[in-house]
Amino acid sequence: MDYQRRRKKDQVTGEFCQRFGAVAVHRGFVTLDQVKLAMNEQLDDDLNGREHRLLGTILHDHGWLSDHQIEAVLLELRPSL
Repeated sequence: MDYQRRRKKDQVTGEFCQRFGAVAVHRGFVTLDQVKLAMNEQLDDDLNGREHRLLGTILHDHGWLSDHQIEAVLLELRPSL
């Protein structure tokens, strides 16, 4: 992954991930346990040198969050940035 793309991805991660899971749980899209599992999986990927995945991507990969739900969470987060 080139530097600019990685930097953009890091920026998105930093802006959204800390609250993404909280909003998804608050809206009833996923459970707290699902977010914890996804965060652990994200950390495991990072520590083992695998490509960093966003929390929403991991939740989606497990079938716990739909594309529409990801969009709804991001739209809710966007005004607060």
